[in-house]
Amino acid sequence: MTIQGIYQLAINKGIEADFRGREGVEKLLLRKKDKFAKLSQESKAEFDEDTLINPYSDSRTLHVAEDKEIKRVLVGIDIEPAEILLAKELGNIDLIISHHPLGKALANLSGVMELQCDALNKYGVPINIAEGLMKERISEVARGVNRVNHQRTVDAARLLGFNLMCLHTVCDNLAAKFLKDKIEKENPERIEDLLRLLKEIPEYQEAMKIGAGPKTFNGSEESRCGKIALTELTGGTEGSPKLYEEMVQAGIGTTVAMHISEEHLKEAQVSNLNVVIAGHISSDSLGVNLFLDELEKQGIEIIACSGLTRISRN
Repeated sequence: MTIQGIYQLAINKGIEADFRGREGVEKLLLRKKDKFAKLSQESKAEFDEDTLINPYSDSRTLHVAEDKEIKRVLVGIDIEPAEILLAKELGNIDLIISHHPLGKALANLSGVMELQCDALNKYGVPINIAEGLMKERISEVARGVNRVNHQRTVDAARLLGFNLMCLHTVCDNLAAKFLKDKIEKENPERIEDLLRLLKEIPEYQEAMKIGAGPKTFNGSEESRCGKIALTELTGGTEGSPKLYEEMVQAGIGTTVAMHISEEHLKEAQVSNLNVVIAGHISSDSLGVNLFLDELEKQGIEIIACSGLTRISRN
């Protein structure tokens, strides 16, 4: 496979696993194309045309030194200049893939957060409330990443001649769907049952060995789950803490997330919402692994680094 082939495969897999369904995503892309067609020539010149075919602004091909046949890939949860130098030391690395966004993908991280509005709506939160409360949070995230040196790692890859890509929401979608399907199939009654279910998954088993396994942050193991929502496993980063009250009003009893800030946790406690944290890097590894299995099927060798726990399901 070439870099372009890998990129197209990633976007397709992300759409297949999307909470909105393929039809919902295609409807979104069509709306963007209609809006683009109505822009002035000056505005079109500034428009990111990749968003017309890729609904995930935080998942991009960042630098292509040579779009050759890819045989050996270095993959990490975070790729920084140190990992670029590591690739040079290892040798024969055709492509470097970061999970967390870099470059343009990091600058546009907030662009994927509307996905959370649709996910919340599917769990019963009125779309107008989800959009209204998320709007403030999306603006906050956009301002937060604005100050970051987006191109640092991209420049390191360019100077050393490495192909570089990041796949964020596409892989988070895969993790979210995997967990959603498993939880809905087994329908855990209490938090202890939910934790037991999560701990059956190899990535979380490995995380438990280093003290980073699934944990209850609000509620107790004896608490009944009620309706379990997985809205915080994909869609960029944490949504609005003000949404927890609305989630409870919609009948949600438990949220499963990768991580949670103190501000968000306090709001969840006020709303009596059970919070189960599956684990950040372990959940990232789960989603990345599900995609890497597809590359492995194509005969591509995977070298894991930077927190990625490689588990093959092939």
